[in-house]
Amino acid sequence: MVKYAFITGASSGFGAAIASSLAKEGYGLILTARRLDRLVALKETLAEESPDIIIGALDVRDCLAVDAWVEQLDDHVKANLSLLVNNAGLAAGRAPIDQGLVSDWEQMIDANLTGLLYVSQAVIPLMKAREEGLIINITSIAGKEAYPQGNVYCATKAAVDQLTKGMRMDLLPFGIRVSSIAPGAAETEFSLVRFKGDEDQASAVYQGFTPLDAKDIADAVQFIVTRPPHVSIHDLVIMPSAQASATLFRKD
Repeated sequence: MVKYAFITGASSGFGAAIASSLAKEGYGLILTARRLDRLVALKETLAEESPDIIIGALDVRDCLAVDAWVEQLDDHVKANLSLLVNNAGLAAGRAPIDQGLVSDWEQMIDANLTGLLYVSQAVIPLMKAREEGLIINITSIAGKEAYPQGNVYCATKAAVDQLTKGMRMDLLPFGIRVSSIAPGAAETEFSLVRFKGDEDQASAVYQGFTPLDAKDIADAVQFIVTRPPHVSIHDLVIMPSAQASATLFRKD
């Protein structure tokens, strides 16, 4: 029987790389994101590797849409949904707390924290029914250590870090493992989104050192999902070799 993995924010970056990694492990894939055109292209790329790929445009910030999307999945998919990767999220802007935009704050809180709650609440009952499952929350070094002008983004990721611990406790009686991965500086679309399309600002973040890439995080997901059932990887912090903390880098 095919096991299914549900990945949010799967259209690019970590999400797309994780989808590729899990396809190689034989998972059926449930891939959601706001950009359907990218999901269509990703499905075509992975079609020969995964036994089944389901795609759909989904904004995790919309609770009713999340519930409806999970509910409409075929019964055999819901019965075999064994892995949830909560990857959808973003940073929007970077400014001192008194100069931040409320719209940026709301966007980060809704995508990074509230959306993760909506998706998890929709999927967890399917796992509880079988008393088996694995949830991986993608957090950030920003959830471990705050940094200047990162205030609300750091707060959302710190909330997910604590939420992961609480989920692990609540779901322990049901045999559902809960893991988190906290990446450091990773060159994906993260900074391009944060700086709202300013390519010069985005590229400057990674100058002078070799950052992580999306495959590094996908490899970590692959490691977690291939552990035997009696092993639970609670928390992984993954940094570039040139990064010692949220703000300390060795640059060429």
